Amino acid sequence: MKICVLGAGKMGTWLTDALCLQHEVAIYDVDKERLRYVFNTQRLTTLDEIRAFAPELLINSVNLKYTIKAFEEVLPYLPESCILSDIASVKTGFHDFYKSTGRRFVSTHPMFGPTFANLKDLSAHHTIIITESDHLGKAFFKDFYGSLGLNIHQYSFEEHDETIAYSLSIPFSSTLVFAACMKKQDAPGTTFRKHMDIAKGLLSEDDYLLTEILFNPYTVGQVEQIRKELKELLELINTRNTEGMQKFLAKVRKNVE
Repeated sequence: MKICVLGAGKMGTWLTDALCLQHEVAIYDVDKERLRYVFNTQRLTTLDEIRAFAPELLINSVNLKYTIKAFEEVLPYLPESCILSDIASVKTGFHDFYKSTGRRFVSTHPMFGPTFANLKDLSAHHTIIITESDHLGKAFFKDFYGSLGLNIHQYSFEEHDETIAYSLSIPFSSTLVFAACMKKQDAPGTTFRKHMDIAKGLLSEDDYLLTEILFNPYTVGQVEQIRKELKELLELINTRNTEGMQKFLAKVRKNVE
């Protein structure tokens, strides 16, 4: 299959590396410097080059803030038969956009990133394929993600954003609150160092990506739950309620079993 990837960021270059041995792949980015270390892949820097390449599948890995804008910019240069695809972590507005184009599409979300994942072994990681997607597109990504050992799940657009609000918004919010309370530690404990490593990794991500995940319409309810549990924990600490604390810890242990 002829595949064009939009955006030579972390995920875009990973996609080209993962796809180029089995497919004819090109990657497009207006910044030539970002294409310097791309191998076994055609490097495109103009829209006319995308037209000449004539992809069968276009995978948009541009920053979430510009994903739809990038689609709109490149659409006139694509064959009518080209399947549109995104890997966005928040799907709000994407279904309406795809329907407005009248084109076939496949939307997925690999739930890992180069910041944290061991890209040589992804068997502990997950990916989501959106059920409303084109049948051929879904089949392609099932084969692709399956070949990487990823755990594949299928959700609707709405179910996806509900799931992300739980699986990303809770740890993101908790990590941000942890980091917001930080001061220099001369003798940090092991748990502190582990939390700090997670915080540094999270904060190395794009600000707009973090913002959009936290602005997911379903995030508020999850953050409210964090506040509820913190309120209960604070009350137990203030009253030095040993029995209550033991019950709280038992509940938490059961949650993480």
